[in-house]
Parts: sequence; structure tokens; C-alpha cells
Amino acid sequence: MIRNRTTYAVAAALVATLAVAGCKKDEPAAPEATTAPPPPTLEPTTEAAPMAASAEVTGVELGTAVGPDMRVTAPASAFAPADTIHASVSTMTTDPAATVPARLGVKWTFGGDTVVHEETQDVNLSGKGVTAFQISKPDGWPAGSYKLDVMLDGKVVQSRDFEVK
Repeated sequence: MIRNRTTYAVAAALVATLAVAGCKKDEPAAPEATTAPPPPTLEPTTEAAPMAASAEVTGVELGTAVGPDMRVTAPASAFAPADTIHASVSTMTTDPAATVPARLGVKWTFGGDTVVHEETQDVNLSGKGVTAFQISKPDGWPAGSYKLDVMLDGKVVQSRDFEVK
């Protein structure tokens, strides 16, 4: 009986050894010796060109009078037929020290599609600024709905609706 137990003990040890050996992960093969690639060559760096300054229309105000700074002093959205109608267009450049040449324009329309007056000015914008436009009609404006479109370089960037009563 002792011999049987010894045989079982040896057999159990052999099975355990085989089980442990079967669960062992394969070791990856050692990489072949290669020469390292040469270091990358450094290209001379070129400085990025500075972004050109740009301009934008930041506000439009309508009224019946403007001050010496070209800002509307008497804001309004409804006008009398005999009024001179003023528009103050506020602009700003992305670089306050830069001068940005631009074409600033306005188009005044009546009743949705009848152009009353259209005007453009070639301007040099720098920092914050205001450009004034105006329209008047000595025999009086017809009552109704009007619209002012403000354009920067040919694109409508802001609009204002107003009335003549």
C-alpha cells in the first residue's frame, strides 16, 4: 500500500509539473540585432507669416443727428417724412495698430426692394472707428418700412429696419 501511495504521489507531481509547464507563456524571441536608424535631419525652421489684420463692422445706429465724433446723438427707429436720417457705422480692426483698407457701403431700401440710395466709401480703418452716412429728401420720405444694409467689402454684414411715419 505504501508503494501505491508513492506511485500516486509521483504521478501527481508529474501531472502538476506538466500542467505548470503547459500554462507558461512563450517568451518572445529576442529581437535581431539591427543598427539604429540615423537621427532625423532637422529642417531649418521658417517663421510663419503674421496674419494680416482684418476689419469688422461692430455696430450700426440710426438717428436724426450726429455729433463731431460721427456717432448718432439722437437715436431713432421711426422718422418723420422731412427728417435727415443718419447712420453711424462702428468698425474695429483685429490689430489696433494696423491700417486696413476697406470698402464700406450702405444701401437704403423702401418697401423691401426699392433702392432709395446706395453709397460706398473707400476707407482706411484702424483700431476702433465710426463712419457716418446720411440720406435726406427735400420733398419728404413716403410713409412705410425701410431697411439699411451695411456692407463691408461688398458683403452685407449688418442691417437695420426703420419706419417713416
